[in-house]
Amino acid sequence: MKTANPSSIKFFTLGCKVNQYETQELRERFQRADFAESGHHQAADLYVINTCTVTHRADSDSLNLIRRAKRENPKAKIIVSGCLTELDEDRIKETEPGCLIVRNKDKDNLLNHLKRFNGPNGQNGLNGQNGLKGISYFKEHTRAFLKIQDGCNNLCSYCKVPLVRGRSRSKAKEQVIKEAKNLVKSGFKEIVLTGICLGSYGKDLPERTTLVDIIGALEKVEGLLRIRLSSVEAKDITHQLIDKISTSKKLCRHLHVPIQSGDDEILKRMKRNYTRKYYLDLIKKIKKTIPGIAITTDVLVGFPGESAKNFSNTIELIRRIKPLKVHIFPYSRREGTQAACKFSNQDDPLIVKKRIAQLKQVADKTAREYRRKFLNRALNVLIEGNSGIDPKLWEGYSDNY
Repeated sequence: MKTANPSSIKFFTLGCKVNQYETQELRERFQRADFAESGHHQAADLYVINTCTVTHRADSDSLNLIRRAKRENPKAKIIVSGCLTELDEDRIKETEPGCLIVRNKDKDNLLNHLKRFNGPNGQNGLNGQNGLKGISYFKEHTRAFLKIQDGCNNLCSYCKVPLVRGRSRSKAKEQVIKEAKNLVKSGFKEIVLTGICLGSYGKDLPERTTLVDIIGALEKVEGLLRIRLSSVEAKDITHQLIDKISTSKKLCRHLHVPIQSGDDEILKRMKRNYTRKYYLDLIKKIKKTIPGIAITTDVLVGFPGESAKNFSNTIELIRRIKPLKVHIFPYSRREGTQAACKFSNQDDPLIVKKRIAQLKQVADKTAREYRRKFLNRALNVLIEGNSGIDPKLWEGYSDNY
């Protein structure tokens, strides 16, 4: 039953595609509980801030969003969830003592937490919503993210994510297919499969399955034109996955394969579990098997002890693999990680800044080289909307971006 005057709600989200998916899942639950979402420049009665803690910058941005919510409406209730809540509750409480902190494992029960937050005379319309999982649309997106996996078992020495997300957990195949069908009914033609460690999908399920298996099941969903993978670790890219991309009519010719460093010494200290040669040979095989595939990657600059030689090896590897895009991050010391406990010799910030600029220059060049290969060639494009340049033109992306 609808209330006469539904309370207003506003969502702020930081971080990865998994976080964005989880915000959408919360959005749909609150809509079913009779909340009305406020516009971008409108205040709300309730704020849900889904935080990130992958870097110091993410921490700072998360805390700033809490302050922003309080400025927009000093009387509003504020719920803080996401990865920052797991190990930094004190910092959140210092920023906003009256907020409700809901950790990742409790997101499914957020509405019940809110009822207790509101007290015995709490908000109407909060009953019976927590058992409904998944999403049916994706607000302000032309392609929908679909989370099929959470957590990570890799324990890279610099990364806080396993500490705040836990071990790898996979969504049941039936639930994945159900959500995909609902998204197609809502008009989405492309779905991006998302996870904290996507390549681990299925290893923990009672009936052991693989990422390739779930892709095969999704290919049978009528009306779904494209399936895209968000990010897959090098060690999780199997012969079967490469073959699936090369033969599938729906799976996009794009792989995001994080590298972090192109130097064996640094990779070992990062606990990345592969060598420079392994990564290079893998990319060569992928490109040979799947002509025209786009490779994108992540690089971490300024890991403790990174020398000029270590960094030059990364630059040289990027030149060799010629990625379409390189996401570049400065090393950020994260408390509780092995790197923070073991290595104290962080690089000079000015050196890191110069290296980032140098790497960006090389990455821009490799991107241009890749794109030039497709000049004067016809590609299938999924139209996403009118061009901002000319209203008579339409634009979209090919499967390889």
